Amino acid sequence: MPIYMDRHDVSESVNAENVAHLHKEDLKIQEQFNCRGLTYWYDDIKKVAFCLIEAPDKDSIHKMHNSAHGEVPNQIIEVDENIVESFLGRIEDPQNSSSTDLNIINDPAQRTLMVVRYKTLSLNGIRNSKSGSNMKQTIKVFGKLFKNFEGQLIEHNYGYLLISFKSAYNAVQCAFELKSFFNDKIAPFYNSNVLVKIGLAAGMPVEANKAFFGDTIKMAYRLCFIDKTNIVMTNEVENLFITENLDATYDKDRIYTLPVSEEKHLNAIINFIEEKWQNVDFKVEDFEQPLGMSKTQVYRKLMLLTGKSPNSFLKEYRLNQALERINKNMQTISETAYETGFNSQSYFSKCFYRRFHLLPSDYIKT
Repeated sequence: MPIYMDRHDVSESVNAENVAHLHKEDLKIQEQFNCRGLTYWYDDIKKVAFCLIEAPDKDSIHKMHNSAHGEVPNQIIEVDENIVESFLGRIEDPQNSSSTDLNIINDPAQRTLMVVRYKTLSLNGIRNSKSGSNMKQTIKVFGKLFKNFEGQLIEHNYGYLLISFKSAYNAVQCAFELKSFFNDKIAPFYNSNVLVKIGLAAGMPVEANKAFFGDTIKMAYRLCFIDKTNIVMTNEVENLFITENLDATYDKDRIYTLPVSEEKHLNAIINFIEEKWQNVDFKVEDFEQPLGMSKTQVYRKLMLLTGKSPNSFLKEYRLNQALERINKNMQTISETAYETGFNSQSYFSKCFYRRFHLLPSDYIKT
């Protein structure tokens, strides 16, 4: 049977003991609805609980909760239990630490997610090296570093790492350590041809019926577009960092906190780009009406956030998508060009060469 995670936004009067009692009531009648309650998470500060349940469908979960205690969930999404465990650390109730039969779990599901993007500045010069195997070894070293800060490596794709931290404080400290390690040990091997960017965002596993931690992953990834410093965090991560350790200080020249207002602008612009970027007729002027900004405003906002004009940002975005497709051997050069928004193969090859100092045809041969 599939596994689901539901979200309950509870009232201020609810506490951890109340939630443990509700969970116990679910377990008493779960078999009547062909469900199996695996575990739950509860945040007494934010007043939100998440249940992990094996069930035939979402409706069965609604009926079980309603029959057991009447506290039906606000949202339900289907999840992969292995993904849940990698992000949250468990998929069953922890051992009862009390002498009573009520296993009270006051364990928040909020996580601080780190996205590490390592961007190739030039493909020429490293194409004949053992960069692939060396990068694999580097990822192993990174994995050990993350564990030192109680972080869990969730995903590693081309040019992209995703790590989950229970503590925002540990996530920020790990970011500093990772950046120093990269500068001292990794970048010299590639003759400074690789640039690392780190984004830190915090969030809940179920938000607005979207994918598991979907909004948080997306935000952390987008922070890597910011051109202020190599490490960027949301305002929420900064607040968590301070709350978790009131005596903590950090060098604000090494990390940039994106204001909430700018976070909204960044999301609005990139949401629109992600919707339109494959359209060869997509132009900067198309930003104006959907975003409610003039061409000048869009230009200023993108320059402020990313250091790039709208045209430059769009071209860079398309080229990175093209490089990813080439690395995955997904398409021919011609198919890649048109699928990534370029109006001809020759223009695509010209832009690719200017960006990576190597023709796509030569890169494919290697």
